[in-house]
Amino acid sequence: MAVIHRTTLEPTKLELLTSWLPSRPWYGGGAAEPRLAKAGGFRLDDPQGEVGIEFMVVTDTSGARPATYLVPLTYRGAALDGADRALIGTMRHGVLGQRWVYDGCQDPVLVDRLFALVEGRAEAQDQNTTDTPDRDVTRSFTGDGLTPADVALVTDGPEGTDLPARHGATLRLHRVLSPGPDGEAPLPEGVAGHVAGSWDLPDGTRARGLFAAVLTRPEG
Repeated sequence: MAVIHRTTLEPTKLELLTSWLPSRPWYGGGAAEPRLAKAGGFRLDDPQGEVGIEFMVVTDTSGARPATYLVPLTYRGAALDGADRALIGTMRHGVLGQRWVYDGCQDPVLVDRLFALVEGRAEAQDQNTTDTPDRDVTRSFTGDGLTPADVALVTDGPEGTDLPARHGATLRLHRVLSPGPDGEAPLPEGVAGHVAGSWDLPDGTRARGLFAAVLTRPEG
């Protein structure tokens, strides 16, 4: 069970992401520095209790219109071997000390737990409260099993981040979030599973859409 500490972070998560987001192929902002605000998200528990896992939703208001991004993060007490390219930065946690912050899509612990969430073997947790399930996060899966492939095969592109699974399936993380019609998150054709959730819009209303989808065949 992850324990949520009320403490200081230096630099803050948003400060780290301000420098990192423009380097991503799915980032849609312009030349101006991102202006980020936390808009929602959820957490997952590491069964070993070693790695913090957070799916943070942030909204960037630096462009002509606001854009909302899903950013999975892991927090570790030591550097992850062989993961230099996934390192977002380090920060000083007021209780836990030095923390290494990674793009969670390239951290095998987060990938394992995300696949477990899709299959129903893990439960989304509230982003801000210890030991509290997040009932707003929904999931489904209709296949026979979903096993992640090596994180070295994870790819970032304009459409998001693809996390390959064994036997041909792909779990696509929607990095740029779009509200579904009428507050729903409909599943496209060819999708065998999903994760969906809600986030805050700059005008104070709530939106809901897909966070991730399991693709069972190549998209045409």
